[in-house]
Amino acid sequence: MRFSEDRLDTFSGRGGATRTVRIWEPPAAAAPLAILLALHGGMAHGGDWVTPALYFRARGIATVAFDLCGHGAGKRADIPDFDIFVEETGLFLDWIRARWPGIPVFVIAHSMGGLVATKFGLQGGDGVAGFILSSPYYVNAVPVPAVLQKLSSVLARLAPAMKVPLAPLTDVLTHDAAITARHHRDEADGIRATEITMRFGHALQHAQRGLALEGWRHPLYVVLAGQDQLADTNACQQLLRAVPPHLLTCRIEANNRHENFNELNRDDLFTGIDEWIARVLEEREG
Repeated sequence: MRFSEDRLDTFSGRGGATRTVRIWEPPAAAAPLAILLALHGGMAHGGDWVTPALYFRARGIATVAFDLCGHGAGKRADIPDFDIFVEETGLFLDWIRARWPGIPVFVIAHSMGGLVATKFGLQGGDGVAGFILSSPYYVNAVPVPAVLQKLSSVLARLAPAMKVPLAPLTDVLTHDAAITARHHRDEADGIRATEITMRFGHALQHAQRGLALEGWRHPLYVVLAGQDQLADTNACQQLLRAVPPHLLTCRIEANNRHENFNELNRDDLFTGIDEWIARVLEEREG
């Protein structure tokens, strides 16, 4: 397997669309302590979860990731609307529960996946034991000028598949050179996108607009990056103030770039998350 998965599977998304699923799980002789439902970032794919997945597999926790709509098969990512991500997260949660009945499920998400997870949690997220977010893409680090936002709205209607001009960002995602090289290989092989469509860009802007976390009611662990060139860390901190303090654990890693879970200090982050998961499970049982 390219990303050290234990196996591949598929599930049916909106309209019966087939989504590729990657599964990293402990040996079959032992049921997982928990399942991580993993949501990757924009332009990425489910295989990007290999690094945390291998760490948690060794600790009895399974990771199950799918390629989000419009991802994992081509250089230009496109979606019909942002709601498809939230809708298919619910379908995927049902798929997981059917295969691992009774096992607690945590949603773990990065960047745009963090925005998807947040929308899903705000709309209910019933039965999810907790949410773990890395650099949630709530606000762009470089704000989009109002005139360009208006143009994107027009172009999303008139030329939805048109390419959005983006600066190359692959080399500023992590300090780990080996993972950066892997990203470039994935791009060359058409697994990782290097472009998005106008329709995608407009849908993402619309999903970010007016986001508020009042009413959040799930245990939440967030890791923010101090050197993030994609997501606005300060704006994220402001939004997180609406989360009840007893539900929120937030780490700010001053030396990290955007991809916390692929950064050089990742094992320390994973240890903290593993301990937090254990506490959440203990509180649920108590």
